[in-house]
Amino acid sequence: MVGTRRQRVPALSAEERRAALIAATIPLLREHGPSLSTRQIAEAAGVAEGTIFGVFKDKASLLRAALVSAMDPAPLLREIRSIDPDLPLRERLVVAARLIREHVTSQGSLFFVVRSPVLAGDNQAMVDLMASRYLILAELTSLIEPDARLLRRAPGTAARLLLALVGSPPGAYGVLDESLDEDAVVSIILDGLLIGPKGE
Repeated sequence: MVGTRRQRVPALSAEERRAALIAATIPLLREHGPSLSTRQIAEAAGVAEGTIFGVFKDKASLLRAALVSAMDPAPLLREIRSIDPDLPLRERLVVAARLIREHVTSQGSLFFVVRSPVLAGDNQAMVDLMASRYLILAELTSLIEPDARLLRRAPGTAARLLLALVGSPPGAYGVLDESLDEDAVVSIILDGLLIGPKGE
């Protein structure tokens, strides 16, 4: 009886290996922060530890790439663009606020990793992360612009206010109050904080 020949698994390209290592690193980065080891990453990715250094020059490079990838705003931007433009402004903003808050919640501890030394010296990574916030602001501004005539301030100002209230993790900048739901946040932006003449 002739034995069955074992089929070789095709080797991953450098780009595929890079993507696989980043994917394995992201959950570890959320759980352990920048103190995680390359051994933990290698075990999670199912590769030898030396494989990491065949793709990334050092651990810090991998952590930075994983952080930028995890905080990619593209899915959030698509969701904001998909909000029904025929909804009233208030309803559009409530949906947007909910999407942004869910995005922030999903990032969890990664926001605090951004403030750690892991990005030190990597100007491009910082530029990429800062650009993410501007892209979100641009989408919010576009969402508001059709009703600019209803506002006393520019749509961009309203977008910045909304992002300030729901676009940061609790306690990160002292802005987000978890007791405010999305309706309350939008009410603050559109109606202000003063009680109406009839106590509304």
